[in-house]
Amino acid sequence: MEPWKREEQVVKNTVSPITVKSLIKDFQTIGLKKGDIVIVHSSMSKIGWIAGGPETIVDALMEVITPEGTIAMPSMTTGNTDPQCWNYPPVPQEWWEIIRKESTPYRPEITPTRGMGRIPEIFRQYKGVLRSNHPIASFAAWGKYARKITEEHDLVEEFGMKTPLGKLYDLDAKILLLGVGYENNTSLHLSESLADLQNHPIMPQGAAIHENGKRVWLTWTAKVSDSDDFHDLGLAYEASINYKPGRIGQAESRLVSMSDAVDFGIKWLRANRNYSEKNNE
Repeated sequence: MEPWKREEQVVKNTVSPITVKSLIKDFQTIGLKKGDIVIVHSSMSKIGWIAGGPETIVDALMEVITPEGTIAMPSMTTGNTDPQCWNYPPVPQEWWEIIRKESTPYRPEITPTRGMGRIPEIFRQYKGVLRSNHPIASFAAWGKYARKITEEHDLVEEFGMKTPLGKLYDLDAKILLLGVGYENNTSLHLSESLADLQNHPIMPQGAAIHENGKRVWLTWTAKVSDSDDFHDLGLAYEASINYKPGRIGQAESRLVSMSDAVDFGIKWLRANRNYSEKNNE
């Protein structure tokens, strides 16, 4: 569908334009306040037609949180990965080595996000936003703890404790799911890392980086990240605390404790996810 057609559909489904003022009210109603530390996952189209576009959402978040708090968002660059693992879409095998030799290296300041949506892409470009140095799974952050959150990002355990997710967990952050469900909740990959499940499948990984001023294709082995059961995990978590979603604009949204959700996720994954011993043969 052409972009203007998609926007036309959003207009038709919107009762009244979404504004900075209306978003501020909705953010405060759902529980956000000055000084909060929050990691945001979002779908702009679910919110309704927004006067000003994604900047309006970022501006409203910053006005509510203020520089005394911190906003973080995933800013991943999944196009900078080993092409042998690509499925959406795959590329011919004869292209793989060319891509490994020629693709542009990750640069936190300019490399665009991929598949993250319009809100994280505009957020990473705001003045004062910092970004972690992971060439695939970076996070961007603004505010009081932005540097603390982004300064360390382990290459292999990309969603473990030595990453922005680990720092957000330690800082008792909140998770805002803005028009998206738990299948988009990156924080649950920290549960996945900490659950340390037996026979967790691994995969070869690679990315183009800058190292000592030169472009390098770096390779390593990492655990496979899997969000297929995060929807069920999230529903079980909400049932355990009797949580009722709110609304931001027209989008069903959720604001929950990151540490509570991650801790619940560790136990849930250990009880409900099992890997075959054949995974890593």
